[in-house]
Amino acid sequence: MDWLVLSEEEWVAVRLSLKVATVATLCSLPVGIAVAYLLARGRFWGKSLVNGIVHLPLILPPVVTGFLLLLTFGRRGAVGQFLYDWFAISFSFRWTGAALASAIMGFPLMVRSIRLSMEAVDQKLEEAAGTLGAAPLWVFLTVTLPLTLPGIVAGTILAFAKAMGEFGATITFVSNIPGETQTLSAAIYVLTQVPGGDAGALRLTVVAIVISFAALLASEWLARLAARRVDA
Repeated sequence: MDWLVLSEEEWVAVRLSLKVATVATLCSLPVGIAVAYLLARGRFWGKSLVNGIVHLPLILPPVVTGFLLLLTFGRRGAVGQFLYDWFAISFSFRWTGAALASAIMGFPLMVRSIRLSMEAVDQKLEEAAGTLGAAPLWVFLTVTLPLTLPGIVAGTILAFAKAMGEFGATITFVSNIPGETQTLSAAIYVLTQVPGGDAGALRLTVVAIVISFAALLASEWLARLAARRVDA
C-alpha cells in the first residue's frame, strides 16, 4: 500500500485545494443567498438577463471564463488594476485568484439550489408574518431563510465540490504554480504529462474521489438533518 502514501508536494496540492474551495464557498455564500432571493422573489425588468449571467459559467467553456477573469481581475485589468493600485490586492498568480475562479464556477450551482428551495417556500407564511408587523428583513431571517436551509446546505456542498475540481478557469487565470495556485486538478494534469507520474496522478485521483464522495454524502446527510429541523 506504499503507492497510496502522498508525497509532500502532493499534500501541498491537496491542502491548497481544500483552502481554495473553502474560501471560495464561504465568500460566495452570502452573495449566493442574496442573488437566489432576488431571482426567487424579485419582480423587475431584466430578471431573465440577470439569471442568464448568473448561470453563464455553467455553459461557457471554463477556459473562456478564466480568460474573462484575466481581462477583468488581472494586474492590468479594469478591476484588477484598481484593486492593486488602491488596496494592494492582487488576484493574478495568487491562490486568491484560484479561489475567485472556483467561486465563480461553483456560484451557479449554489444559486440554483437555493433559489429552487426558496421558490418552494409557501409565500403565505411570509405574508402572514408581514401582517403581524414583522419587517421584510425579519421575515426573511426568521421565516424564509430557515425554510430554505436544506437548499442552502445542498447548494453550499455542491459549490464546494465544484470548487475542489475546478481546473480550466483556474489554470487560465492564475496559471499552475506549485504551492501557490497548483490545486489538486492541476497537479493531476501535470503528473499525467511527465514520465513516471502515473502513480502520483492515481494517488491524487483517489483523494479527489474520496473528497467528492464525502462531500456528496455530507450534502445528503445535512440536507436531511436540516429538513427534519424545519419540519419540527
